[in-house]
Parts: sequence; structure tokens; C-alpha cells
Amino acid sequence: MFRLDGKVAFITGASYGIGYAIAKGMAGAGAKIVFNDINAELVEKGLASYKADGIDAKGYVCDVTDEDAVNKTVAQIEKEVGVIDILVNNAGIIKRIPMCEMSAEDFRKVIDVDLNAPFIVSKAVIPSMIKKGHGKIINICSMMSELGRETVSAYAAAKGGLKMLTRNICSEYGEYNIQCNGIGPGYIATPQTAPLREKQPDGSRHPFDTFICSKTPAGRWLEADELAGPAVFLASDASNAVNGHILYVDGGILAYIGKQPK
Repeated sequence: MFRLDGKVAFITGASYGIGYAIAKGMAGAGAKIVFNDINAELVEKGLASYKADGIDAKGYVCDVTDEDAVNKTVAQIEKEVGVIDILVNNAGIIKRIPMCEMSAEDFRKVIDVDLNAPFIVSKAVIPSMIKKGHGKIINICSMMSELGRETVSAYAAAKGGLKMLTRNICSEYGEYNIQCNGIGPGYIATPQTAPLREKQPDGSRHPFDTFICSKTPAGRWLEADELAGPAVFLASDASNAVNGHILYVDGGILAYIGKQPK
């Protein structure tokens, strides 16, 4: 029941990182992988990585905030690969700027990519899912769907909105055998977070590294590959009765108040 054989999985922004790890996991379960990215260079890099891992993926250049481009890309995928059975709204950005120093333009940009784009792409694939009689949508939410933190006002607002969009897609389209759920990753060891895990000149750990490990019951950063299993579950028939749920894959951070200072 966890197999995805013959299913077409479209993972946005999956040239690298979390999206790539999820796509790789779904390919291992039998899915046909389709992904997009914002420019040809990223798509080519992604295709090279998939090929190196023995995955026959198809990549498309598409800006997920552009509704016309998304509609054309989805139509092209349906023509060249097949109707999308699984959508993973993974593409996203973050701008770490204190709220009172952040421009409205930067705030809107984060909302556009992290919230408007999942709305646009979901809206593009749902009609064909309805016709086919089933569909799985997975939104990559965040712990910031539940928690606030300094410098991430736009990101937290977008991810909180994405949590509620997830529940609303469930509410509107559950009767058509479409399940829409979210994954809320914890702090993941990726190239983007590598500077936060580097040793300091004096040999000590980076303060943020110490902070995250102390707030995580697992006591470590998580690996991107650890998101693959939860994603495969939410994409498979094993989760047909799971709808409107946010699965937090965070090593236990949201369950933990933290250690008492010594």
C-alpha cells in the first residue's frame, strides 16, 4: 500500500535540497518524477543529479508564481508524461529580515512564492485529479506554521497560511478522493544551513547549532532524506484516510519545552 508504481509525481523546486530528497524517495517507491525550477541552469543541474542517481526524471522551467506559466507547464506534463497523481508544493524562499526593517515588497515576494504559488499550482492540477478520481497534494509547511521567531515574519505568515490552505483544499475536494496534507520539516542539514553548523575559529560550535540541538529531543539536525518516508506515506494509498493533516517531521521540537539552563 506504500507503493507509487505508475503514479506521476510533480515536485516543485526539486532540483536540490528537500524537494530532491522527496522526489528521490518517491522514485524509489515507483513514481514517475517531474519537477520544475525557476531557470534552465537549475533544471539542468537537477536533471544531472537525477541521472546520477539512476532516476529518469523530466524537468521544466517554470515560475510557480506565474499562473499562465503554471497552467502551460501542467498541460505539457499531462501531454508528455500523464495526469499528475501527486503534487508536492515544495518551492519556497525565506528572507531573514527584522519586521520593521522589511519592505512591503520583500514581504509580498515571500508570500507570493510560499503561499500564492501553492494555491496556483494546486488549482492547476485539481481539475484533472477530479476527472481521474483521485489525487494527493502535499504542501511543504514548516514549524513556522505553528511558531514565530525573530526575522521571519513573512515566512511564518506564509507558512501559517499554507497550513490553512491545506485544510481548506481538504475541505473542498475531499469528496473527490483528493487528500491534501502538509509536511512541517524541522531544521534540516542542507548546503544552505551548512554555515550555521560550522565550527567557530576557536573550535566551539556555532551558537545557532547549539541552540537547535538543545531544542531538539533528537539532539541533532535532521537529514533531508528523513522527509522521504513521510512524503511517500502521504502520497500513497496508505494515507487515503488522512486529510487536512500537518505531519511535523521535526525531531520532536514542537513537543519539547527545552532543557532547563544550568
